Amino acid sequence: MSGEAAALAISGLTSGYGEAIVVRGINVTVAPGEIVALLGKNGMGKSTLLKTVMGFLPAREGKVLLHGGDVTKFPPHRIARQAIAYTPQEQAIFQDLSVGDNLSIGQPEAKWFDEELERVGEVFPFLKERLSQRAGTLSGGEQKMLLIARALMARPKLMLVDEITEGLQPSIIERLAKALLAERGRTGVAMLLVEQNVRFALEVADRWAVVKLGEIDDEGSSDTKNAAERIANHLSV
Repeated sequence: MSGEAAALAISGLTSGYGEAIVVRGINVTVAPGEIVALLGKNGMGKSTLLKTVMGFLPAREGKVLLHGGDVTKFPPHRIARQAIAYTPQEQAIFQDLSVGDNLSIGQPEAKWFDEELERVGEVFPFLKERLSQRAGTLSGGEQKMLLIARALMARPKLMLVDEITEGLQPSIIERLAKALLAERGRTGVAMLLVEQNVRFALEVADRWAVVKLGEIDDEGSSDTKNAAERIANHLSV
């Protein structure tokens, strides 16, 4: 929509750990309803970028705008209230709580729970059958589906998803791709995906960018014929 603020606008962002600079002057914009994939080898700064957006790491330079509002200096709990859902690479479920309790955490409105559970249950039917099961007893793939389901149930306007496909079998990856695309079609949620799975990224995302040594090294549209080849060349060097 013309004139509508970007769901996420990162400009000149620099951050890192201690004295080490990991992210260097990155610019990334995700329009409302758009899906953008960030690809790159391990240690290139992709996860650091997401942690900086979420306020877990301070920005040394640059700005982060969510839905047009400057959140660069916000603490994580304030950023989490900006209709944003973050799915970190590290397993972030509460192992000792039930599946149902995990799904209810982060829900801005408790009255949404049944409605949202019915919806995500169409994509991940095992969740409805195991609401009382301890989350830590789920398989690795099921735990990742629980993470995505929890994010979807929060009705976000923006999702940050960090390497959700890592270690998953192809059938589960395909299910996740369908779930993310269905959610975008249903609600218009924007997404920034950090990935190393090129096929998944190009299937789901509208645009892609390759991060190398903390900087955007290449970018393009996912429907470009040579997109997979260009990305593969970066990942293989």
